[in-house]
Amino acid sequence: MSPGTGVRAPLVARTVALDHPLRLVDHLPDGAGFVWLHGDDGLVGWGEAARVDPGVGEGRFARAADMLAERFAACEVDDDVGVPGSGPVAFGALTFDRRSGGSALVVPRVLVGRRGPRAWRTTITAGDPAAARAPVGGEAPVPPARVRYAGSTVPELRWLEAVAALVERIRGGALDKVVLARDRLVWSTAAFDPRVLLRRLGGRFPDCFTYWFEGLVGATPELLVRRVGDAVESTVLAGSTPRGADPADDARLGAALLASDKDRREHALAVESVRAALGPRCVRLDLDPRPSLLRLDNVQHLATRAGGTLRAPATSLQLAGVLHPTAAVCGAPTSDAMRAIRALEGMQRGRYSGPVGWVDARGDGEWGVALRCAELYGARARMFAGAGVVEGSLPEAELEETRLKLRAMQSAFEG
Repeated sequence: MSPGTGVRAPLVARTVALDHPLRLVDHLPDGAGFVWLHGDDGLVGWGEAARVDPGVGEGRFARAADMLAERFAACEVDDDVGVPGSGPVAFGALTFDRRSGGSALVVPRVLVGRRGPRAWRTTITAGDPAAARAPVGGEAPVPPARVRYAGSTVPELRWLEAVAALVERIRGGALDKVVLARDRLVWSTAAFDPRVLLRRLGGRFPDCFTYWFEGLVGATPELLVRRVGDAVESTVLAGSTPRGADPADDARLGAALLASDKDRREHALAVESVRAALGPRCVRLDLDPRPSLLRLDNVQHLATRAGGTLRAPATSLQLAGVLHPTAAVCGAPTSDAMRAIRALEGMQRGRYSGPVGWVDARGDGEWGVALRCAELYGARARMFAGAGVVEGSLPEAELEETRLKLRAMQSAFEG
């Protein structure tokens, strides 16, 4: 771009193959940039070739997709690799509530990517090739100083009362499910380095999607949508229990979760929200006939996977907008659950539980739900966790579920 001139200089994107695999997180310069990783694969970018701020309200996903398509169309692309994630790519994070500001997408000037044995580098220039020569690696990451915890925006007693009020409303037939979230405040004497947190999260949760976008850092197990060509996938998670102390205890807890009527009902509502969103847009949509267990380091979830073939073209960003918010992070019916969250949650979620991920110029991409995460503000941070409230929910059990989920991000702060 040419700031202040009112004229955008033509962008040129050049993607070349690299002859060796990369440890992608090592390429993040001084924590400034964008990250989306799954195991050893993923994308890391830095610099800013273009930015899209979709604003608030209805239609923000459509506006973001249209604005981004305009940016991509104005870019001359020379791509020797031709896989999802090569060529120009936009990283993004959107807020949970359409009324909240803070959604953004950024096309980085430099990107390195890896998919299995293939690796590549994309540079985007606007008439000045030197602009894309950003440093790689920067100074060595510094582990966090001692962290302290400073309570929550909403005290636990008030949160318990809110859950109890929701249970009564659900029992009276006003709602089927509401996901109520809470935060935990973190502070330290020195700014947090996201590279340290990303490495710790990736090491502990290798099956999750690890992400970093302008202060938002986390490792989510929940794939909102993946699009490759006309193939689309989604993973629904709802219903949780701790890991066991030993294999026998772990199996017992998992079996109890699979047999739990309360958790199965909560999960079914989340599955139905995905079916309702994607089904009409697919020639065929296949879902697991029954939920399975997804076991992570500290928790196990009920999981259902969906896969289909798109009926008409749609980018991964557009599909994320169709799916968000699912019943797994909001509730059902959606509009009623959102109103209950605004009235009872007592805090601003910001980008927590909103879509986070990437989309390329072909429309391929991956978007997760921003869970198991924190927002960093220098030496301060806010961690988040939520629990699905349905008929039969016990407030103290839901509070304990949020504590369990908070431990994922807490472990990254503490090492």
